[in-house]
Amino acid sequence: MISFLFFAILFSHDNRASFEIASMSQPTALPVSDSLKNAVIRLAGYSQDGIQSIGAFLAQLAGSTAQDVMTYMTIPSTISGGPSIFQVHLGSGKVLHPGDEADTLVAFYQDSYQNHLSSLRDGGICFYDSDKVEEITEERGIIHIGVPFTSATIEAIGGTAKDRGKNIFVLGMLCAVYKLDREKITHIISKKFGGKSEDILRNAMLAFDAGYLWPVHDIDHMPMAPGENAEEKRLSTDGNTMLAMGLIAGGCRYGAGYPITPWTTIMEQLRSEFPKYGGMFIQCEDELAAVSLAIGAAYAGHLAITGSSGPGLALKAEAIGYASMAELPLIVVNIQRGGPSTGMPTSVEQSDLMQAIYGSHGDAPRVVLAPRNVEDCFYTAVEACRIARKYSTPVVILSDQAIATRIEAFPEPDLEKHWDDVDLGLDERGVDFKPYPIDQLTRHSPPGSRSTEGKYPVVTGLEHDEWGHPSGNPENHAAMTAKRRNKLVNLADSLPRPEIFGDDTGDILIVGWGSTYGPIREATGKLRDAGHKVGALHIRHIHPLRVDLGELFENFSHVLVPEMNDSGVYGIGQLATLLRAVTCDPKIKSINKTMGITFRVQEIVDAATYALKS
Repeated sequence: MISFLFFAILFSHDNRASFEIASMSQPTALPVSDSLKNAVIRLAGYSQDGIQSIGAFLAQLAGSTAQDVMTYMTIPSTISGGPSIFQVHLGSGKVLHPGDEADTLVAFYQDSYQNHLSSLRDGGICFYDSDKVEEITEERGIIHIGVPFTSATIEAIGGTAKDRGKNIFVLGMLCAVYKLDREKITHIISKKFGGKSEDILRNAMLAFDAGYLWPVHDIDHMPMAPGENAEEKRLSTDGNTMLAMGLIAGGCRYGAGYPITPWTTIMEQLRSEFPKYGGMFIQCEDELAAVSLAIGAAYAGHLAITGSSGPGLALKAEAIGYASMAELPLIVVNIQRGGPSTGMPTSVEQSDLMQAIYGSHGDAPRVVLAPRNVEDCFYTAVEACRIARKYSTPVVILSDQAIATRIEAFPEPDLEKHWDDVDLGLDERGVDFKPYPIDQLTRHSPPGSRSTEGKYPVVTGLEHDEWGHPSGNPENHAAMTAKRRNKLVNLADSLPRPEIFGDDTGDILIVGWGSTYGPIREATGKLRDAGHKVGALHIRHIHPLRVDLGELFENFSHVLVPEMNDSGVYGIGQLATLLRAVTCDPKIKSINKTMGITFRVQEIVDAATYALKS
């Protein structure tokens, strides 16, 4: 039937990184070590240095060698230039976070070197471009290795290379350092550049080989342990790609959007893929046009999608309220970034939760789901499609910049199991058919469907009766308001009870949503290893929430909610506010972070340890 080969858009983000090159140094002996179960590599330079390409190649290699991987990147919000990092956490087993500290730092410039030495663990290794960096004294046992990335690459490729291609030189060096599969990585490079000119591919291979053979140390001393996922067929890609895949698998065929970071790559992929399945995705002149076109497709009977980030969702708010009134199956994707206003477009935040739930006037209920990682983006999108169709309601998928842009490796989803082709449902309606019945789920009747009575539903922004005709009747408005609300009540009753990782009773329950999943799980493990009774609860179904969550909270002395938004006027974050409202439990507290970067595991461990002492 359908294979994930049709989704051959993996690493399309990698094309944004410019193709550059690097330099050389003297052999340096490193301490002998056993095979590494984990390795965290931080690449620090400027956005034009191609460090995103290095990280993407390493991540793709991990996925093809049964290893696990998680990446993290920061890029400037300027059009070109500016400091950038790409961090890769490789593991033979499960990797849950991008790494608190780096084992290896690769620094391309003096400021990259000085600003990121602190990210290295004690005794870590720093490779720096000796053509551009002067070594400084460091007292934490860090091993400094100068390698002339720039001049070595020029020597390998030729004088025309200048500053281009050094990223591929560094990739080769890192593959040698960690004894990664040379054959597979060169195959990945060939596949990436094979469609370009022969000169580009040749230069890439020359740069890679030069880096691989550069005598920085005895490469037998730092091999990565074999991956533990050899039995799985795996993918390596980012969250936005998996969201796009899930939307297609779930039956979305029509949509519209407007570019905005970090949503844009979803739009680009849907524009390419929807026509292959008889649909279309339109790039509009603005956010208002985009949501209106998507609503038009939904009214016509299609499962439609629009998306943006926080600023764009604000512009779409009135139209999404109309979709609630008209009870339309509409998917709205919000890839959260730092706010308010333009804020920090390339930084992560979780500050759009209240906007996603309440961002329309009046009682305009919508469902809100939040994926926990890259793999879960696919399944969350499929579930969003199912809910939107079953309940005829808008569904917001609330992802964030960290999940959108990072790369993970995971088992390939069973596409046949989750694939859905949406039927427009143009069959004839009976005499008693009402498109908006008060006492039943709405069964939308798209234009063109036949009605025995010769009636066709009409829906404006006004309150409507069971046939969709405008109505100012007070009793009807109360009944319709309750009907729209009760859809979410019924959905809440059908949701599975969230499972607790770790202890189901004890000292602390750590509750999270979105991209906090991995750091919370890792922190929970560390706290339990230290002798504390700790559980972790991650919430995908943000709205509606299960009303019995309070029963789980009663079993713990403390409930902590790490989230990347402000603590607010009342001293708690957005999810913590919702949980308090639902459970009336005053022991729910927040761990808040608004720096535009994800939680470190140790930050959560420290906050939990402090709570235990208080």
